[in-house]
Amino acid sequence: MLNTTQSTLALTLLLAAGATMAQDKSPEPDFSVTYNIGAVSDYRVRGISQTDFRPAVQGGIDFAHKSGFYLGTFASNVNWVKDFNGATKGNIEVDLYGGFKDAITSDISFDTGVIRYQYPSNNSGASGTPGAGLFANASTTEVYLMLTYKMVNLKYNRSVGNFLGNLASSGSQYFDLNATFDLGNSFALTPHVGRQKIPNQGAGGNLGDYTDYSLALAKDFGNGFVVTLTALGTNTKKGAGNFYHDFGDRDLGKSTATVGVKYSF
Repeated sequence: MLNTTQSTLALTLLLAAGATMAQDKSPEPDFSVTYNIGAVSDYRVRGISQTDFRPAVQGGIDFAHKSGFYLGTFASNVNWVKDFNGATKGNIEVDLYGGFKDAITSDISFDTGVIRYQYPSNNSGASGTPGAGLFANASTTEVYLMLTYKMVNLKYNRSVGNFLGNLASSGSQYFDLNATFDLGNSFALTPHVGRQKIPNQGAGGNLGDYTDYSLALAKDFGNGFVVTLTALGTNTKKGAGNFYHDFGDRDLGKSTATVGVKYSF
């Protein structure tokens, strides 16, 4: 989501005798601020539908300092807090994140930080709701570390406190492996595989564990406009039984294809 501001080259015409063309590099700005808005046909996080297979409207703001420090926020409509946790409030997600990233070598870089998934006014697990006593508050904090080698990145997330309202789930982990291939003509192909682990869930303590996978094709049309088509799936039905079924007995991790549009400026 973060964009870095690239320095521009200005051509200066020298009007003296024997004039030549010279290029001056503009001073690098201390920071950049970028904005994005978009929509997706089904908002999926780690392969799980956040909107009960319905569309989402989304937006974000990112601040990046040339030192490598960054801050950002992201917002989207969601349904899962009600449909999955049995809450009666909580249909907005607001993420707040910050961290530091830098290069280790010309091919290797790292990114580390903390992210808060906030669901304002959610009453997940509260008395009088269908999920009373079965869940905790849905809002979640994670710390993360990502290593990137050329076009491949490996990311590790770990929850601080309960994970998305699951009781006794502190220390939940997510392992995220991606690669991005430039296909030319502003097309990019990104295969992904991830593994979610949530402790102390169900018989054996691993009922919430599952694997997700996807293949995304993105087209950059220029001027900040990108369209992405994604085929994705999970093994929630086989690996997690009905753990990821909502109160309507719908499998929120079923395979699908999504389309998303995003405009950054």
